[in-house]
Amino acid sequence: MFPNSPGRPPLPHSGYSPSQLLQAQLSFHKHVSTNLSRMLMNGNILPPMSSQPWSYGNHNPMVSPGSSSSTFQNRKRRSDEGNNVYDIKRQRFHTPQLSSPAIHQSVPLRDELRRSFPGSIALPLLQSPAPEINGCASSSRDSWLFDHVELTLPIAKEKLSQQILDLFQACQQQISDLKKKDVCRAELQREIQQIFPQSRLYLVGSSLNGFGTRSSDADLCLVMKEEPVNQKTEARHILSLLQKHFYTRLSYIERPQLIRAKVPIVKFRDKVSGVEFDLNVNNVVGIRNTFLLRTYAHMENRVRPLVLVVKKWASHHGINDASRGTLSSYSLVLMVLHYLQTRPEPILPSLQKIYPDCFNPTMQLHLVHQAPRNVPQYFSKNGASLGELLVGFLKYFAIEFEWGKRTVSVREGKAMARTDGIEWRNKYICVEEPFDRTNTARAVHEKQKFDLIQEEFLKAWVRLRDNRDLNSVLPVQRIIGMQKR
Repeated sequence: MFPNSPGRPPLPHSGYSPSQLLQAQLSFHKHVSTNLSRMLMNGNILPPMSSQPWSYGNHNPMVSPGSSSSTFQNRKRRSDEGNNVYDIKRQRFHTPQLSSPAIHQSVPLRDELRRSFPGSIALPLLQSPAPEINGCASSSRDSWLFDHVELTLPIAKEKLSQQILDLFQACQQQISDLKKKDVCRAELQREIQQIFPQSRLYLVGSSLNGFGTRSSDADLCLVMKEEPVNQKTEARHILSLLQKHFYTRLSYIERPQLIRAKVPIVKFRDKVSGVEFDLNVNNVVGIRNTFLLRTYAHMENRVRPLVLVVKKWASHHGINDASRGTLSSYSLVLMVLHYLQTRPEPILPSLQKIYPDCFNPTMQLHLVHQAPRNVPQYFSKNGASLGELLVGFLKYFAIEFEWGKRTVSVREGKAMARTDGIEWRNKYICVEEPFDRTNTARAVHEKQKFDLIQEEFLKAWVRLRDNRDLNSVLPVQRIIGMQKR
C-alpha cells in the first residue's frame, strides 16, 4: 500500500457513513491524546521496564525464527561504542513481551482513499500488488528497496575520476546499513501504534533515495492522516508526547530531543545500531521527493558518485549544515541534479516534465513508491568524465550561476528567474523544492555564510582546475580509512 507497508483490506463500515466514522475517529484520538499526555506527565503510562535495556523485544522484523540472529547476541559491549556508528557488535538484551498489539484499523476516508494506514509490517517492506499507473508499469515483486540496483560504474580514464570512484565505493551506503535502519523503524512503528493505531512510519531521505553514505543519519516521517498537519501546534504536540514516551519507555532510544523548527522533529540515537534519527510528523513531501531522487540516482551511473563527492567536500569545508546557516544535503543534491540537467548536452532530463503522472504532487501516498519504478535508464550523449563533471559543477556555482537573479529548479530542469514571493525575496540562495516549491536553501540567511559558500566553491574550483587531484580539496585516504574501521 504505502512505502514500508503491505496491503490490508479495510474493515467493514457497519452501516455508518465515512463522515460519521471519521468524526468518531477524530474524537477518539483527541480523547486518547489528552489522557496520554496526563499519564505521561504522571509517569504511569506503561508498566516499569525490566533491568535489561537496549532491546527491540523478542520480535525482530529482519530475522525469521529459524534464521541466524547473532548480530546483536552474545557480544560484549565495547567502551567506545557510543563513538562509532558502524560498530554493531553489541549485546542484544530483551525487554518483557508486549501485550497484544492494537487493532490497526483503516482510517475512514473517502471511498477512493480507503486503503490508508494499514497495520504493522514485516520485511520485505513492500508487498502489495503493483498496479500500472498512467503508463508507468511496475512489477509485482516488492522487495526491490533492498535489491542492489545494477548500474555499471563509469570507467575512470584519469586520476581525478578514479579518486571519486574510490571514495564512492568506500563510502556508499550498504544494504546492511539500510536494513539496520529499517529494523529500528519497524520496532518504533510497533511502539507508536500502541498510542496512535492508525499511524504509519516511513523511512525517507538519503537512507532510501540512493544518495546515502555509511555515516548518514536516518529520517523518519510519521504519517497520521492524509490531510496536512499544523506543524506549529499538532505536530509539536504529537512529537512532545512521543519524546516523553521514548524517554520513559524505550531504553534503546538515547537522547530524544524535540527541535522546534519550521518542521519540528525529535532527534534521537538508536543504541543498538548506533544510528542517529530525525522524526517528523506528516511532512509527506519528504516521501514524494525520496522516490523522485531515487529515480534520478539510478537512471545514470555518474549521478551517485558525483553527489557523494560533493556532499563529502561540502561537509569537510563546513558548508553542509542547515542548522548552522549553510546548505542542507538535500539542497546540495538538487544543485548537482540541476547542474547535470543544464549542460549543453544534458546528462539528466527533468523527470517531472517527461513523466508528470509518475511524479504528480497530488498522487495518493500509497501509490508514490509504485509510480517511478520502471522509469527507464537515461542514456546521455554527454561523455564527460566524473572528474570533468566535478570541476564543471564547482565552476558553475562559483562564477556562472547568477545567485541574485536565478532559482535552481530540478522540476523545470533549468535556472528560473526569481519571483517576488516571500520564499524567494531577499534570499541569498534559492533552490526550489520539486513538489511544494518552497526554498530548500532558506537556512542561508546571513551574508557571511553566503560569502563563505561562494568562497569555498571558488577555491575548490581553482585548485581542481589547476592540479586535478581530489586530495587538494578533500582528505580522501583518511575518509576512506574511516570507513574500513
